[in-house]
Amino acid sequence: MAGEHLSREIAEQPEVLARLLNAGEPRIREIAAGLAKRWGDVAFMVIAARGTSDNAARYAQYLFGASNRLSVALATPSLFTLYESPPDLSRSFTVGISQSGASPDIVAPVKEARRQGAPTLAITNEPDSPLALAADFVLPLNAGSERSVAATKTYTAQLLAMAMLSASLARPEEADRRWRELSMVPRWVAETVGLAGQIGQQAERFRYLDRLVTSGRGYCYGTAFEAALKLKETCYLLAEPHASADFLHGPVAIIESGFPALLVAPTGAAFPDMVAFARPLGERGAELLVVSDSDEALGLARTPLRLPAGVPEWLAPIPAIVPCQLLALSLARVKGLDPDRPRGLSKVTLTY
Repeated sequence: MAGEHLSREIAEQPEVLARLLNAGEPRIREIAAGLAKRWGDVAFMVIAARGTSDNAARYAQYLFGASNRLSVALATPSLFTLYESPPDLSRSFTVGISQSGASPDIVAPVKEARRQGAPTLAITNEPDSPLALAADFVLPLNAGSERSVAATKTYTAQLLAMAMLSASLARPEEADRRWRELSMVPRWVAETVGLAGQIGQQAERFRYLDRLVTSGRGYCYGTAFEAALKLKETCYLLAEPHASADFLHGPVAIIESGFPALLVAPTGAAFPDMVAFARPLGERGAELLVVSDSDEALGLARTPLRLPAGVPEWLAPIPAIVPCQLLALSLARVKGLDPDRPRGLSKVTLTY
C-alpha cells in the first residue's frame, strides 16, 4: 500500500518518544552537567539545521528563549562554507540538528564553534555521523531506521530531545514540574495518532487541493513550517507557512472564499491571537482546518483536528504535528501518490 513506511513510522512515535525519555534522560543530564561547567561563558545559542530539522530549530528558539532566557539564532551555513567567513561563536552554545548528521553545511558551524572554544552539541539519529564526531556532546535520538523520505519520528524525537535539555538546564524549582510534564508526551502523541481513521475520511474533501497556507505562532510557529513541508513533500502542494502576525502584513490579501488555511492553535499565550486571526479568515470564506484542544477554536473550523486536553504550551508542538503528518499521508493516498517516495527527493540530502 502506498505510504506503508510513513504510516508505520507515524504510528511508532509514542514508542520512540517513550524510549528517548527513558534511555535518554541520563545522557541529557550528563550533557547538562557538562554544559553547566561552561555556562558562565555562554551568551547566546546558535543552531545549525536544514529541512525538517530547521523546523525543530524554530521550536528551540521559543523553547530556550522563554524557558531558559537564552537568545537563540539560526546559523547561516553559507558563511562557513561558501563565503568562508564564520562569525564569532566563542561565547555561543552551538547545536547541530540533523537526522543523518551527514550534511557538510551543518557540520561546518559545529566544527568551527568547537575550534573557537565554544561548547557544541549534536542531536542526530546517527551517533557515528560526521556531525556527531564534530561536537563535544552527542545526543542520539535512537529513533530506529526511518525509511520514508518524509521525516516524522525523527522530527518529534528532535523536539522532545530539546525539551528534555531545556528542562535539565532549568532552575531547580522548575525542573521537577517540567520533567513530570515531559513524562506525559508519549501518551499525548498516542492520542493524536489515534486520529488516523478520522483524518483519512476528512482527506477526501481535499482531493483537488493544490495550495494552502499554514499558520502558527510562538512555540507552534515551527509547526506551521513543518506542516507545510510535509504537504509539499508528499502531496506536491504549494503550501506557505506564516506566523499569524506576519500574515496580516500583506499576505492576507490572498484569502478569498474557499481558500484553505491550516491553523495550529493550542491553548496558551499565543491562543487568543490565533483565534483573533481565525475569525476574520472565516468571515472572508476561508476553508479553515484547525489543530487545537479548544472548543472555541475548533468551532471555527470546517475541518477540526482535536488535540489532547491538558498539554502545556511548551510541549504542544510535539503532539500538534501528528494530525498534520496524518493529513499529509491521507491526502497523498487520496491523490494517488506514494508519500514514501516523493519525486526528486532522497532520504539524505548533502548541501554545502
